[in-house]
Amino acid sequence: MLRILFLGDIVGEPGRKAVISRLPAIKAEEEIDFIIANGENAAGGRGITPKISIDLLRAGIAVITTGDHVWDQIEIMDFMEMEPRVLRPLNYPPGVPGGGSIVLDTAKGKVAVLNAQGRSFIQPPLENPFLALETEIAKLRAEEDVKVLFVDFHAETTSEKIALGRALDGTVSAVVGTHTHVQTADEQIFPGGTAFLCDAGMCGPLDSVLGRETDPVIARFRTSTPRRFPVAKGPVGLRGVIVDVDEESGKALAIRRFAEDIPE
Repeated sequence: MLRILFLGDIVGEPGRKAVISRLPAIKAEEEIDFIIANGENAAGGRGITPKISIDLLRAGIAVITTGDHVWDQIEIMDFMEMEPRVLRPLNYPPGVPGGGSIVLDTAKGKVAVLNAQGRSFIQPPLENPFLALETEIAKLRAEEDVKVLFVDFHAETTSEKIALGRALDGTVSAVVGTHTHVQTADEQIFPGGTAFLCDAGMCGPLDSVLGRETDPVIARFRTSTPRRFPVAKGPVGLRGVIVDVDEESGKALAIRRFAEDIPE
């Protein structure tokens, strides 16, 4: 059995400090074999930098996924060409820097991580993630002979996430959603053996609106005028999911939400 920990969107300095400080203990306590985290909000709440990527990788994260904020820190584009463990959505058109999938060797066999972005109510509009993922999964299985495949689907709507999970059931080990920063309670294993969770949640400030200070966000809704949204401070919540996978068949054996609150 291979145990995977996936952490939802890391938000700003509070989120990444908490992840880096707690990850060794979590790995030991939960007997984790492989760690993935979405880092697209790790730099001040928007994007990710090369330095932050390196810090997170050194902390024990094997693969960093992203989403619609992937290019908010422009220097990440060149870094992605050198560091394949930092992914951008694979359904970008050809020629875009970086890659949307990676296969890594572990003590318990190969693990593939794939990152895709949805198209409902999310910008920028990308290629069809259903078709892109189906093509990439078939390619990885044929060329890499990999059995364990984990998908981070960065999307807005629950319907698109559930539909993708159902579409990929039996072809990947897990499909976990990101982007909304709110952990859902619909963890399950589909009939074909694919573990699913609509959204892993976020690793960021608890006293916030999706990791941002509350007052500016409320003012934006009240007045419909622009506001800056600083990352909030205070206690941090780490949210994610733990998936147990049979490394021989690639089918999920168990899935459970992960949640830990860290005092200020």
